Amino acid sequence: MIEETKIEKDPGRVAIVEKIAQFEREERWHEDVEDDPPTIPLAPDKVDYLNKKLSSKFWMKFANMLARHHINTLIKNRQLIIKEVRGLETYIANKRVGAVITCNHFNAFDNFAVYKAIEKHVWHKELVKVCREGNYTNFPGFYGFLFRHCNTMPLSSNVSTMKKFMDSAKWYLAHGRQILIYSEQAMWWNYRKPRPLTNGAYKIAAESNAPIMPFFITMEDSDLIGADGFPVQEYTVHILPLIYPKPELSVRQNAEFMKNANYEAWKKLYEETYGCPLEYAAAN
Repeated sequence: MIEETKIEKDPGRVAIVEKIAQFEREERWHEDVEDDPPTIPLAPDKVDYLNKKLSSKFWMKFANMLARHHINTLIKNRQLIIKEVRGLETYIANKRVGAVITCNHFNAFDNFAVYKAIEKHVWHKELVKVCREGNYTNFPGFYGFLFRHCNTMPLSSNVSTMKKFMDSAKWYLAHGRQILIYSEQAMWWNYRKPRPLTNGAYKIAAESNAPIMPFFITMEDSDLIGADGFPVQEYTVHILPLIYPKPELSVRQNAEFMKNANYEAWKKLYEETYGCPLEYAAAN
């Protein structure tokens, strides 16, 4: 009998898991635990949020073609495992409603899972996605190319660029498009709990009188061990009922209302799926 080769856990990944546990205890919910590319400020003339230029349209179509092929390859190789999609009927019924999609952020591929869950029904075929400034301006290689051209809306430290960002977000929502925003902000690798949310996504929705469309991805260990020594996760993508702003509330009040309702919906789903109350580790 040939003895199976044991895959040791990657020390760097182990350190990330330990750092996540530390940040949970310290309630540092929105801080990055991994080393992202440093931010290079994005000037307003360096981004075409609405893809109005012919060159932008060309690279967008080419990049999305590459991205779809890449996603399918990841699925074929079981590097991305989507076990089930629940609530798809909710998305189909609202596929032409301009909405802000929110999702928990725990893997570099989780936006692929969101897209794949709704791929056959997305109006205009492509999903608009918000990304951090440094990922757009300074991420290398293939993924950097996707960050710059796959219908992404980079945030920016430049005030003029952010005004252009907000105007473009309102245009998309007014024209029945959906925008994926990670309202937890930072990515915490394979972290299963919902985290307290930041305000940005809900402010954008409230200012546009648009609903929130909450997604939440739950996961379980597969029978496959990845190259990092950890089990590859099997994802279930949950699409939850839309959260609409209330006409009697102000923009600020609606942003707070939708943020809280979003968190409570995720919390309820988490507790039902994993069969335990949502509790965070306390500081020592």
